[in-house]
Amino acid sequence: MDMTIPVSTQLNRSLAPAMQSASASEADQYLTFLLSGEMYAVDILSVMEIIEYGKLTEIPMMPAFIRGVINLRGAVVPVVDLAARFGHARSEVGKRSCIVIVERRKDESRHDFGILVDAVSEVLEIPAGDIEPPPSLGAGIHTDFIAGMGKLAGRFVILLDIQRVLSTDQLAVLSGIGDGAMAGT
Repeated sequence: MDMTIPVSTQLNRSLAPAMQSASASEADQYLTFLLSGEMYAVDILSVMEIIEYGKLTEIPMMPAFIRGVINLRGAVVPVVDLAARFGHARSEVGKRSCIVIVERRKDESRHDFGILVDAVSEVLEIPAGDIEPPPSLGAGIHTDFIAGMGKLAGRFVILLDIQRVLSTDQLAVLSGIGDGAMAGT
């Protein structure tokens, strides 16, 4: 790894060909990353860029899964710790930790979020025939944020539905900042 080029530049440069060709094969290209020792993936079309972990501004009274906000070219972008969002301990920031900037669309509006991951792996093409539906784990266990289970070399990669993982309505309810929640404070 050439240390003269910032990590974010290297990652974005290495993803550029995959992101450019993503429109050709669309739903079967995924950005894979590690989170708490497990491999996850998101549709490459929802990924805007990858930046190295840097200075976040913490927001008081937010739940553990909202790590803070970053300034991304003048825009305030919230950063969600996916490990904490999934009920695990907050991610330990290491040398390979980075923030994946993803786009979430709702109706006519677009929102950018940062998701903190332990390490970005690679862009993979997963054929539709190698994707199983989300598991049915019974009542009380939510798997609606899982788009499917991709089969790779004898193991599974959890394919996330980023639109559901980062549902603004659900994030607002979970964080206690939903409609009227601030009125009593």
